Amino acid sequence: MNRRKFLTILGSAGVASAMGTAKVAQAGGGTHTWPYYENSYGVLHDTTRCIGCRRCEQGCSKVNNLPKPDKPHDLSVLNKRRRMTPTTWTVVNKYELNGKPVFRKQQCFHCNDPACASACFAKCFSKQPNGSVTYDGTQCVGCRYCMIACPFYVPSFEYDDAWDPLVVKCTFCEPRLKEGKLPGCVEACPMDALTFGRRSDLIKIARTRIKNTPGKYADYIYGEWDAGGTAWMVLAPAGEGAEHAGGEFAALGLDTHLGNRPMGELTAGALGAVPMIVAFWPVLFGGAYAMTKRREAMHKAETQAVLDEAKQDMADALDAAVRKIAETQGSGAADAARQAMTAALKAREEAGPSHGHGEDK
Repeated sequence: MNRRKFLTILGSAGVASAMGTAKVAQAGGGTHTWPYYENSYGVLHDTTRCIGCRRCEQGCSKVNNLPKPDKPHDLSVLNKRRRMTPTTWTVVNKYELNGKPVFRKQQCFHCNDPACASACFAKCFSKQPNGSVTYDGTQCVGCRYCMIACPFYVPSFEYDDAWDPLVVKCTFCEPRLKEGKLPGCVEACPMDALTFGRRSDLIKIARTRIKNTPGKYADYIYGEWDAGGTAWMVLAPAGEGAEHAGGEFAALGLDTHLGNRPMGELTAGALGAVPMIVAFWPVLFGGAYAMTKRREAMHKAETQAVLDEAKQDMADALDAAVRKIAETQGSGAADAARQAMTAALKAREEAGPSHGHGEDK
């Protein structure tokens, strides 16, 4: 099913069906979550091991047939904060913590309960058992609600594509996972800063690193619970001093105020009514258009009525003048006068109204 056909079906949906959809969404919106796959995969990003080499960017571009990163061997690009684009699905940014540079890789976090999937009424996003959040653009209508809903500002939109723009993001190399291969970025990392495995195992690995090296890591695993949990998780260096202790992840550009509630719960109920709105919009706008046309028709009819009345008054005045001439000068003069005045009125009507400063005469 393509997007045009999808919109046609959605727009022509029955009123009862649309209202039923809205009621179900409203009733279950507060508890809606996506299936949680306990054995799903994930990646642990240890920022204490990352050197900012950007090999992960190159690996991502290579396996996904994307354009090569700009200046792939020039680390000066890290001095400017970057974000993902339709042709760049992962980027490395440089931050400062404890007076030292710290590098963090950014990509889709592949949430356990993805807000993008809950916000998409076209059902283009799906949470897969392997941990990835995939996107199928065949039904995408370009509403970009997913971009607004994502707490990590990940999805990008192909604004440069005028004919068939889609939403683009990291796929977790889902096709490679099906083949038993590592994600391209993980495979390319030379410092073991990216560890791939079962999400439950990665949490154990992270806790072991924190426990075995006191003072090296912040005592927290970002993504274990944040926004309901994510497939990609982050370890950060321990902050030194009151200005850094406890704020390590915020210093690395991560939102520390998302809470542990699944983000899908916040979007599913509110956007569940979208199909009803889409179904009704032709009726609403059609009604508004009809009202406008009726108002124009009424105005035109009123104007025509005034003109018809004026023409009748002029015809009555002409008849009275002709009768007066006939009484005083005879029928021949009256006929000549009628012809002359009729021709003058016709010429004036064809010429249109006068736009001078004086009165029409």
